[in-house]
Amino acid sequence: MTRPLAAPTAALCSGLLALTLLGAPPAAAAPERRPVPGGSTTVRGIDVDAATIPRLQRAMDRGRLSSVRLTRFYLDRIERLDGRLHAVVTVDRRAVAKARAADRARARGVDKPLLGIPVLVKDNIGTDGMPTTAGSLALRGSTPPDATVVRRLERAGAVVIGKTNLSEWANFRGDQSSSGWSAVGGQTSNPYVLDRNPCGSSSGSGTAVAASLATFAIGTETDGSIVCPSGQTGVVGLKPSLGLASRTGIVPISPEQDTAGPMTRNVTDAAVVLGALTGVDAADPVTREQRGQVRRDYAAGLDADALDGARIGLWRGSFGVSPETDRVMERVVRRLERLGATVVDDVELDIEPAYDAETTALQYEFKAAIADYLRTFAARRFPKTLADLIAFNQANARRELRWFGQETFEASQARGPLTDPAYVEARELATSTGQRVIDDAVAEHDLDAILAPTNSPAWTTDLVNGDSFLLGSSTPAAVAGYPNLTVPAGYVEGLPVGMSLFGPRWSEQQLLSLGHAWERATDVRRTPRYLRTLPTR
Repeated sequence: MTRPLAAPTAALCSGLLALTLLGAPPAAAAPERRPVPGGSTTVRGIDVDAATIPRLQRAMDRGRLSSVRLTRFYLDRIERLDGRLHAVVTVDRRAVAKARAADRARARGVDKPLLGIPVLVKDNIGTDGMPTTAGSLALRGSTPPDATVVRRLERAGAVVIGKTNLSEWANFRGDQSSSGWSAVGGQTSNPYVLDRNPCGSSSGSGTAVAASLATFAIGTETDGSIVCPSGQTGVVGLKPSLGLASRTGIVPISPEQDTAGPMTRNVTDAAVVLGALTGVDAADPVTREQRGQVRRDYAAGLDADALDGARIGLWRGSFGVSPETDRVMERVVRRLERLGATVVDDVELDIEPAYDAETTALQYEFKAAIADYLRTFAARRFPKTLADLIAFNQANARRELRWFGQETFEASQARGPLTDPAYVEARELATSTGQRVIDDAVAEHDLDAILAPTNSPAWTTDLVNGDSFLLGSSTPAAVAGYPNLTVPAGYVEGLPVGMSLFGPRWSEQQLLSLGHAWERATDVRRTPRYLRTLPTR
């Protein structure tokens, strides 16, 4: 769900100050070379911040780059920068050995879409040999086996180098939480301005990708937890259709809305990673519905001219609360039209009836789903029910409940079984409303996608009072189980604003092509500056 412990250290930068020759006139002095914020992202002449996965693969095929070199670059960058960012909670000590194995496989002629590509995964996704805590001290030391999505990534050749911080329990524990805070990992910072919030709950994944701590990351979303941190940290995030990616081995909130998805610096990489995540999982029955609907190679279907002739509906449901965001989106609309798209203004999405119903349904679902997870994936010494987790937090209140409570846990605990008519009615209302408003809008206006702002500029992190959300557009796609892609749209005072494109179930290829065309034509994304705070006027 979407909701600093220590002051940031001085910037760690690389760069040389050019020296003026003794006796040379001032005009002949070499110009000062300013340090690069965050340090250089160039490895063997390749800017890995800007390079796509296919480009990195070609460089490794030609011997210009190796997985070991790339992995060591990221591990060094984590060591140098993460003291300011708090994005990574665990580094895999086997990472270089895995990269070396990938290089040997390449030398043997092995060809895989992610071979040797380093990835970080959110700390609610099972990873063999590394803890999976959901940010809670209650699961510290729990080391379940690889989640199915991790096995699929590794089967595609990816090198898992560590785990990212998250909003504890995916922001489903209490009121007034600060996104990006967990008892295990502390408070994740936004790399653009360090005292600003990265949004949640895949906060560490968004920050890590934006700061080039890995080539890509995996996040999870119930409602907003991929797209909001992606928008707020200036990266690409894709929440896939329900059933495209397996949830087996992922700490749950709701089997009716949860999904994993890619978080990347460009749309091409999101397409490559999405293909690796697809596949039916016998342990996750909803994945059977993807048969005949998904692709293994979304990158091959990207169309750089997809906006020319496209019909995009603008949902203004999130307009009016952030004038700065509104101005960004008005510029987006004008640019889309110049690129050949028809923007149907003010498309109606009456999602209001779904909000309360979603809250009710998620409370019921979490109580049942977390017990199933704990019984299956946590060793005997760990809590086994939601009641056990509540008791653990009470017993460890000084560390767990210091900044906010567990009101959501307690509300969920008070709910009955999933056979309760109140639950059945709430889930039906939430899901059907989301599906109806998207399907009807697409049909009525003959749309290729629906457009909305993903986020307002990042708010100042406040552990005492919690998040200061102004807007979000994730709920229609989230409750419907439909895909939602966010790409960088613009900046306000150096803080990223994303734009979301969503549509019917299994429309990932269309959304990715539209996002790819926008990205190619506009080149919006800027690298983070790692400012301590915004200057006062």
